Amino acid sequence: MTSEQIAAFSVIGLMMVAFIWERFRYDVVAVVALLAAVAVGIVPFDHAFEGFSDDIVIIVGSALLVSAAVARSGIMEVAIQRYAPNVSSVRGQLALLVITVTVLSAFVKNIGALAIMMPIAFQFARRSGVSPSRFLMPMSFGSLLGGLMTQIGTSPNIIVSRLRGELTGTPFTMFDFTPVGAALSLFGILFLVVAYRLLPERNRQTASMNEAIDIKNYLTEARVVEDSEAADMTVRELAKTASGEAMVTGIIRGETRRVTPLPDVTIKAGDVLLIEGNPEALDRLVAQGGLQLSKDRRPSSQDTSAEIGAIEAVVAQSSSLTGLSAQRLGLYHRWGVNLLAISRRGQRFTERLGDVTIQPGDVIVLQGDLKRLPDILRQLGALPLAERSLRLGSVRRGLIPIAVLALAMGTTAFGLMPVQIAFFAAAVAMVLFKIIPLREVYDALDGPILVMLAALIPVSDSLRTTGGTELIASGLEGLAQVLPSYAALGLILVVAMAVTPFLNNAATVLVMAPIAASFAGGLGYRPEAFLMAVAIGAGSDFLTPIGHQCNTLVMGPGGYRFGDYWKLGLPLSILVILVSVPMLMLVWPLH
Repeated sequence: MTSEQIAAFSVIGLMMVAFIWERFRYDVVAVVALLAAVAVGIVPFDHAFEGFSDDIVIIVGSALLVSAAVARSGIMEVAIQRYAPNVSSVRGQLALLVITVTVLSAFVKNIGALAIMMPIAFQFARRSGVSPSRFLMPMSFGSLLGGLMTQIGTSPNIIVSRLRGELTGTPFTMFDFTPVGAALSLFGILFLVVAYRLLPERNRQTASMNEAIDIKNYLTEARVVEDSEAADMTVRELAKTASGEAMVTGIIRGETRRVTPLPDVTIKAGDVLLIEGNPEALDRLVAQGGLQLSKDRRPSSQDTSAEIGAIEAVVAQSSSLTGLSAQRLGLYHRWGVNLLAISRRGQRFTERLGDVTIQPGDVIVLQGDLKRLPDILRQLGALPLAERSLRLGSVRRGLIPIAVLALAMGTTAFGLMPVQIAFFAAAVAMVLFKIIPLREVYDALDGPILVMLAALIPVSDSLRTTGGTELIASGLEGLAQVLPSYAALGLILVVAMAVTPFLNNAATVLVMAPIAASFAGGLGYRPEAFLMAVAIGAGSDFLTPIGHQCNTLVMGPGGYRFGDYWKLGLPLSILVILVSVPMLMLVWPLH
């Protein structure tokens, strides 16, 4: 072993210890490891920052933004309400999510399938009162398992198919992977649905402002227009769209007549509804009910391209709003802003929103031109709360985000465009169509995750550039001479699993597949089962967040730590080995 190989193994080994120790955040550990690798000479100066331009960083960052845009569009809340309104148990929700992601991943890029379903996972988590960490890692693992079922499901399958063609003249076909992949997916889904409790319940390591500001009793007012979904619904049916987190507290019919909002009362077109709840629940109820806020008055702005949004503010003691109602103040006519909601601690309002007399300490939500709102609040004597994402009163783009995502996945599935270009274009389209506001773009990107990825890519590659992978391969060939056939096959599978976090799955196949083929030939076996074992091992990184972009994608939103992955991933990896080896020997005989 050369001094460079010793240095590479040492840096990577110490980095893994630091990740598991969890004394420092993962991005800090990664950048220190990169500096150490540069310092000992295993990463050249001019290659140190190549990771920041790597395709994986682009794919993960774009997928995070696309997923945030899909979530913000509200289309997933509609899908849940329509197709899974009664799935209330955590296990039932998890089964639905994992099965859907697994099946989708067989035919589209697994990171795309995961991006589609992540917003639904967040909705289920809110509905059940659990952390999204209960759902996200099992979904990621399900997407990896699903990718094993078809030739186009994951990059290792495509590369292995090509290598078999070069070796034997006959490449693997589309569904050659299905028998073993489907068995793995079936057993994997059953395991994930039963064993999800092995995961600790985590919250995001950097809590969002939405979690820090917890105001649950906003009052807003919305009108039922002619083509509204809420027309002819009962109060109970409308409340279900908010999963019990918002309630109708009053119905005004014909401008003056009040109707008590009993659960069985039918809502009619033209009714004005007084609704109370937290901002997200109000937004879901208004969007899915097709209701209209603030008489649909667009906040005035001389700039036609102005970004319209909402800001929360606390009414100060000396505010000019004190003792007046929004109607008397003429907020819209004088200031060009709409009062969307108001909250007062310990009090439920019975009057209409415009008639509520504002008091010091009230929290109000004003809608207007985001560039002008801070100045307007200063003049009104209201103190803006720390900025957070508010969808209440925002413009919805309906099916546009789903169409953009479907187009991106379609172009990659048919080979028209590389995945990094397709997803980057999809992310840009989400911004251009104003599905996600510019001010929220960089929050969605999750900087610590991207920095960790970019720093680890050159560090991990040092194992290859120093000849460390060849050293591992030569050791394997010597060991395999004394092993029975099933153990030799299992050994290739285990090594491919172990190497993947440090090379990425495609590089693992390129390194391991020729070794596996020669390995099989030297032992007198046919190469197919060994090539398949490499593809399965390279596509089954369940032990770390760095071997596959799907695992990285869920790390930040799920609040996971580096050491959380092996708690669920290690038993799943053992299950994959136990199922794969006999299935490979059955489907692809060694002789």
